[in-house]
Amino acid sequence: MVLRSALQMYLSTALSLTQNCCPPLSWWYRPKMAASLLQRCLGAVKVIHKCGTYSFIDRRCLLSAAYTDTKLWEEREKDHQNLALMAALMDRIYDRNFPVSSLTISRFVDNISSREEVDQAEYYLYKFRHSPNCWYLRDWTVHSWVRQCLRYGARDKALHTLKNKVQYGMFPDDFTFNLLIDSFIKDGDFKGACSVVEEVMLQESFDLPSTQILSMYALSSYLATKPELSVSEQRALGAALLICGLKQDNSTGLSAQLLGCALLGKVEMAAGIHAVFRGMPLMWTPGYLGRALAIMERVAATPGDRKLSKDAVDYLGGLLQDLSSALDSKSSSVEDELGGEEEGKKEEEDEDEDDQAEREKLPLYASRFKELSGQLQSGGKVDPSPLQVLVSSLVQQGLASAEGPDMEQYQRKVREWEAERQQLIRREKEMRERAEEEREARQAAKAAAQ
Repeated sequence: MVLRSALQMYLSTALSLTQNCCPPLSWWYRPKMAASLLQRCLGAVKVIHKCGTYSFIDRRCLLSAAYTDTKLWEEREKDHQNLALMAALMDRIYDRNFPVSSLTISRFVDNISSREEVDQAEYYLYKFRHSPNCWYLRDWTVHSWVRQCLRYGARDKALHTLKNKVQYGMFPDDFTFNLLIDSFIKDGDFKGACSVVEEVMLQESFDLPSTQILSMYALSSYLATKPELSVSEQRALGAALLICGLKQDNSTGLSAQLLGCALLGKVEMAAGIHAVFRGMPLMWTPGYLGRALAIMERVAATPGDRKLSKDAVDYLGGLLQDLSSALDSKSSSVEDELGGEEEGKKEEEDEDEDDQAEREKLPLYASRFKELSGQLQSGGKVDPSPLQVLVSSLVQQGLASAEGPDMEQYQRKVREWEAERQQLIRREKEMRERAEEEREARQAAKAAAQ
């Protein structure tokens, strides 16, 4: 049935193109275009037949249409404003060194109606963050900002303000994070999705199962492209895999933990433990490669169906082999590279003792890995499926059921946000009335004095 639907979709596309899009083309080109589209159709069918249902996940948005629907958000009571007048008002307020209210900046973001106005709103969000009222940026304003960026094709702006959260005050909730991650995944931009996941990791916001699943899908899909990673990217991806994997007590979570510890261990060996935990919600105790081996030992010793993906185990094995070879090469040529024994001693003194002790454990780690790898193989604890396939299976099994509680929580949150917004509006109205009464009283007193 799935194959038939895919075939019909491509055939209808080919027919539509040949009928509607080809009048300007010469008559002999039309059948060639249709044949080309048909060939692509059959190729896609082969891929579907080979890979099963996983290929469909790559072709669509992971979250359901109900989850990403904007109807509930758009049904809020509108407070229509002229952005040009609001911008002029805020400029005058800032020129007089007065604070702009959180309700004003919220109105500005809610009334964005074009891509150009997104850029304008970014400027005022920055100004608000650097004003005395910076602590009062409302959660619904952050949510509205991300939705407006997605609506008007300014997802790069949403990511920019998120990566520079200290400058803009962007600390989204889990639901907002999910919308942004899903948007990147929908367009096949797994690197961008991982950038959002990195911010989730830094805020330690892997509380929702849906966020965990989306994050692991983005991470595994990006790593499956075999990108060239810098040290900082390895650290960020490793930390995200480890922390997110700790939330999933299954084969997928354990494999993510193993791969995360391996990536962090690689950074630790290359740049030291201080380069690993600085700026990250991680332990600063050395030994991330040892923790990776501990995960293998725990899986090998635990009865049940929990397994480790073969690609994660192979990555750790290849990493240990490469590090051991590099260490042997360095130890054999260190005197020639440093130019003498005295410089060699100075270099050793400059190295952190804990980092040096950890590097000396590499032969032990390599030996222990061979032993544990044999135990996992003999016990049937190695899953031949790559991590990406395990995560795709988790998406199919758990994402739909995780959406329901998220949507219920979001509905409650929107009602709470709206109640708080209406309260601020009433308070603003009362303050304006009070200010007007005081102004009239001063004018009356001045007139009486004259």
